[in-house]
Parts: sequence; C-alpha cells; structure tokens
Amino acid sequence: MLDIKFLRENPEIVKQNIRNKFQDEKLPLVDEVIALDRENRDIKGEVEGLRAKRNTLSKQIGGLMKQGKREEAEAVKAQVAADAARIDELSEREKQVEAEIKQRMMVIPNIIDPSVPIGKDDSENVEVQRYGEPVVPDFEVPYHADIMERFHGLDLDSARRVAGNGFYYLMGDIARLHSAVISYARDFMIDRGFTYCVPPFMIRSDVVTGVMSFAEMDAMMYKIEGEDLYLIGTSEHSMIGKFIDTVNQEADLPYTLTSYSPCFRKEKGAHGIEERGVYRIHQFEKQEMIVVCKPEDSKMWFDRLWQNTVDLFRSMDIPVRTLECCSGDLADLKVKSVDVEAWSPRQKKYFEVGSCSNLGDAQARRLRIRVVGSDGRKYFAHTLNNTVVAPPRMLIAFLENNLQADGSVRIPEVLRPYMGGMSEIREK
Repeated sequence: MLDIKFLRENPEIVKQNIRNKFQDEKLPLVDEVIALDRENRDIKGEVEGLRAKRNTLSKQIGGLMKQGKREEAEAVKAQVAADAARIDELSEREKQVEAEIKQRMMVIPNIIDPSVPIGKDDSENVEVQRYGEPVVPDFEVPYHADIMERFHGLDLDSARRVAGNGFYYLMGDIARLHSAVISYARDFMIDRGFTYCVPPFMIRSDVVTGVMSFAEMDAMMYKIEGEDLYLIGTSEHSMIGKFIDTVNQEADLPYTLTSYSPCFRKEKGAHGIEERGVYRIHQFEKQEMIVVCKPEDSKMWFDRLWQNTVDLFRSMDIPVRTLECCSGDLADLKVKSVDVEAWSPRQKKYFEVGSCSNLGDAQARRLRIRVVGSDGRKYFAHTLNNTVVAPPRMLIAFLENNLQADGSVRIPEVLRPYMGGMSEIREK
C-alpha cells in the first residue's frame, strides 16, 4: 500500500505506474482517493475547530452562571450541545471516508522499480543470465510422472480417490528424495546465516490482507469455515506476519529467516490442475527465505536472495536461468521480482521453480512493521521473500537432469548424506 502523502503529492507518477502495469481500469481510483483525502482533512480541520470552540464556550458557561446570566448561559450550553452533535456527525463521516480511502489504496499497485521492464504479461519477461550448460541427453527422457512411477514413487489414483485432482502420494525412494531436498535446503540456508523457523500453517485475515493483494488472495487461499483463519499458500505469509504491529530497533536489522511449511493453493483459474503429474497441485512443501531490513539495504538483499536459489540448484547439477519479471507480471505489492527457472531436458526449455520479490515497504505499511532508528525516528521496514526450493515441482527438474541412460537417477554428492549414502536410485 502506498503512502497517501506520496499519492497526494505525485498523482501523475501513480497514474503512470498504473498504466505501466496495464491496469488502466484503476486510474480513476487516484482521483477518488485525492478527493476523499481532501474531504477527510477538511473534516479533521472542522472537528479540531469545533473542539477548540467547545472548550472556550464551556469555560464561559461557568462565568455566566456566576454572574447570574442564566439565559445567556443556557444559550451557550445549547451551542455547545449543537457543536457536540456536529462533531459526532463529522466523526462518523470521518470513519466512512477513511474506510473508503483504505479500500481504494489497497488495490492501487505499488510503485515498481525503474529497472523493471515494461510488458503486459509473463510472455514479456526478460532473461537475465544462465547458469550451467543445458544438456539434452541422447536417450529419451520420460514424463516426470512416469519416472516416479517406475520407482513406485508416485500414486495419483489413490490420492484422487482420497482428496481429488491436484493431490498425490509420494512413496519410497522418491518420497525420501523429496524430504532429502527439503532438509538439504534447510541446512544450505542455515549455513548462509539464516535462522531456521517452522511457522504457523494458518493465519488470520488481517495478516492475509497485509501480505498479498485481494486478487492473489481470491486465487490462492483456502478459508477455514467458521474461523477467521486461512491455510497458508507459502510460509512467507506467516513469516512476514510474525512482525505485525511491531516496532523494531534498527540495530537488530536485518532479520533473515528461512522456514519450512506445507503450502495450500486453490490454483483458481489455473490450467493444468487436471494434468497427470505434480507440476501444478493444491498441496506441496517448500523451504522459503524472508528478509526484513532497512530500506537502503533491500536492493542488496534482493540480489543475495535469488543468488541463493541459483547456487542451491547448481550444487545439485541443475542448470538454471534468471528472468526479470515485467511490469504486467508483477503482483500489486511487488517493487521488483526475479524468477528462477530450471532446465527441462524433456521439454528442452526452462520452467519456473522459484520466485524472488522485493516488496519495498508495502507489506510493512499494511502490517504496521516499523523500525526506530538511533535518532528516534520511526519508519517502515522493507520486506523481501524468495523460494529456496519447492518440491515436488523441483523434483521434476532433479529427476530429468539426473536421469541416466539405464533408467537410474544419480544422487549428487551434496544430497547423499540425506539419502543414507545412496549414490543413485534404481528400480527395485
């Protein structure tokens, strides 16, 4: 959410930002907010004047009564009562106006970084850099579900009977590989100085609306019936929510946390949820990283976060590339975002396995995450998040890139301690 002072003083910048995100239907919101803000400030000014007047008149009443001027005192009392009624009326309108301002401000997109390429959707995202050499083997790479089933590691039919489409059972060595990747990612991030955390897997509505846009919320979140609770779509929601309504000492920043959680997503409107496999699903597990920092440090942390994901995948011999997300592909709260994509030898192209985002002070403003500096000045923190690894999607990249000609799957050195020393998976 933008600072209303910034919007008031820079309406054309806000409007151009909306155009850059191809959301022209939101342009009228800027003028509406400005008009409501003007009304709100007029109300506050009138209320302040009436209260000052009431204090003055109240003092007069006692003096008039002492002088025996009862009629004049009663007239002043009537004026005080009228002013009090007007204050109540204005205060009620003030609440309505502030609610209307907030409603509009919550859907006006954050100001994107000047470096973000302008484009309508993800088809116009820009490749930044490739890491590792993409290889297409001289043997056929089967579909990922077929590879898993060959090892008796995937049961979609049973999951469909139990929970429906978009769910799965992982079994045997494939399930062990899934857990090994999560455990390795956890230790990888701890070794890079991040504090490990297992957060709540449900959050309240005020945290949901603090960490994401209404459009994302509608497309992603599962609501717990009869409760003010939602299942998290990513542990970033809980982790940023951890700091709601806090005032943090500048000297304690940055907070760097890495978290494990299951994730639940409706995937509303998503294509492929009926597809056989584990690429787009309703439930998965993920290792995440978040940073809460000073505004001047967020750019540096942004580059460090996506680099962590690149380094993790490269340590498992998986070629990856980074993509700069264009303006139209950025969620409303994001200032800048980079996707990490892994190479698929079967498809002969890259696909998304992680996303790194800098949200500026948007989440902190919504959640009231403040910092007090050494000079006593308070300001909003900047928040960032990034996927460390999200199996089972990551398993697709892993299995395809480590598949061998005889059908076995090689286990890279870094994962072997988490796989009981196994150097490969073979069909039993």
